[in-house]
Amino acid sequence: MDVVSDAISAVRLGQPSSHRVRVTGSWCARLAPYAGAGFHVVLKGSCWLLPDGAEPVSLGVGDAVLLPHGAGHVIADSPADAAAVEKAVPFERWRAGTEPRARSDQGGTELLCGKYRLDRSRLHPLMAELPDAVHLPQRVGRHVELRAAIDLLAGELDARRPGSCIALPSLLDLLLVYMIRSWMTEATSGTWPGVLGDPVTAAALRALHSDPAAGWTNDRLAAEAGVSRPTLARRFTALVGRPPMTYLTWWRLTLAAALLRDSQETLATIAGRVGYGSPYALSHAFEREFGTTPGRYRAANADRSPAA
Repeated sequence: MDVVSDAISAVRLGQPSSHRVRVTGSWCARLAPYAGAGFHVVLKGSCWLLPDGAEPVSLGVGDAVLLPHGAGHVIADSPADAAAVEKAVPFERWRAGTEPRARSDQGGTELLCGKYRLDRSRLHPLMAELPDAVHLPQRVGRHVELRAAIDLLAGELDARRPGSCIALPSLLDLLLVYMIRSWMTEATSGTWPGVLGDPVTAAALRALHSDPAAGWTNDRLAAEAGVSRPTLARRFTALVGRPPMTYLTWWRLTLAAALLRDSQETLATIAGRVGYGSPYALSHAFEREFGTTPGRYRAANADRSPAA
């Protein structure tokens, strides 16, 4: 696994949802804050994204926007004033009054709107530093994979075909990966695009994420990255914000939490998968990090598993 895949997998819950909607005339719909991430893709026409407490964003055909922290916002046909925003129709009610499978030759605006369920309790720092709104404008020749995923999604929603129940959630997962990847290639600020762009730190992270249960030491990891131990310690700590072995401990416990939440594996099995020699050793480290035992954590998060 690579860092981006792991960062998403550790927090993703259940299956994403999406709706294709068409609207004409004057309209204004509100999406309340959500315990996950939301997105909109403009398939036809144009609209405005009005994030709570932030500047409006104009969206044109082909534009995608990701709201990775589930921020409340309004989508509208124009940059509505405060009074109009206050009267915005709740999204679910607004969507129920539209035709989700509009003919392509009809006027108006067509949107692909959706949500991902995420466990925010253990966000990887890569996910945590994403801005409240990631706007990815349509540009010829840019983000080719993202555009292909959008086209495939639109086609799948136009006509439900055999296998759609598998194809749709898989394409939505792919869309999330491509939106985050596109942000990373264009980001002018933030730590993690630089982290993964540094060959030494990126090599060390790839090694840790590929086999977190291995008996890693600073010397072994430095050899894997092809540098001296002091060089690795200096560059890794400066970019990631914590030393390599501290990061490894945090990541192992984050993986353990995800396995407790998403699987029925025994504590002994989980301990072996994340690099702890015994269930007792994992329990001790887990309680120190989370303030609760693995058993209590599993019970408290049973209703947040992907099957829920």
